[in-house]
Amino acid sequence: MEHLVRVYNEKDRQTLEWLRRHVGDAAIASAVSRYAGSGKPYLSAVCRILGVRAPEFSTPHRTASSQIAEHSLTTIRSILAARTVSPRALASW
Repeated sequence: MEHLVRVYNEKDRQTLEWLRRHVGDAAIASAVSRYAGSGKPYLSAVCRILGVRAPEFSTPHRTASSQIAEHSLTTIRSILAARTVSPRALASW
């Protein structure tokens, strides 16, 4: 069904799965065909057309940082530190 609607993230995937279980693929396809906009409709538009309200889905958040993230932050901090101008350097201008 992702070929019919816009699915950008995990929450959208959960909403689409819920819609498929709740109203079925035929109803979703019918709602998409009634969509008046251009391109693929957002899931919120499909829900409005169908007259349903999807439940709130939460996506799990990462609590621990990864080694790659820590390395990237260290690199960013060193770049920013190198760009910091010392007072002596300003006085020589």
